[in-house]
Amino acid sequence: MDDRLPTHIWIDAHLKRCSVAGIPAVVVHSGEKMGGTVLLKIYQAGIGCRLLSQMRDFDGNLSWYPAHDEQVIDERDADERIRKSVDRDPDLWVIEIESRDGSLPVDGL
Repeated sequence: MDDRLPTHIWIDAHLKRCSVAGIPAVVVHSGEKMGGTVLLKIYQAGIGCRLLSQMRDFDGNLSWYPAHDEQVIDERDADERIRKSVDRDPDLWVIEIESRDGSLPVDGL
């Protein structure tokens, strides 16, 4: 039996953590409630965006990896990459987070 937390509950909890920390965060695409993967769009005003994709290691622990080679990308490019990712995987969840300093209260980072 898979004892991992359903995706929608994990997302609700992390949106609350962001809210408590004063970090604006919103779901821009809802995926499969129980097992969809997550893509984070981290926006820093004046700097650009980072996209991080969710994955699990060999032990089942949550981790994140950059979805692009560049340090940061412009928002238009980030949105286009997100659109293509959702087209390939409609079960994907996409969360947009605005972080002034790049820090995030997200598990696995």
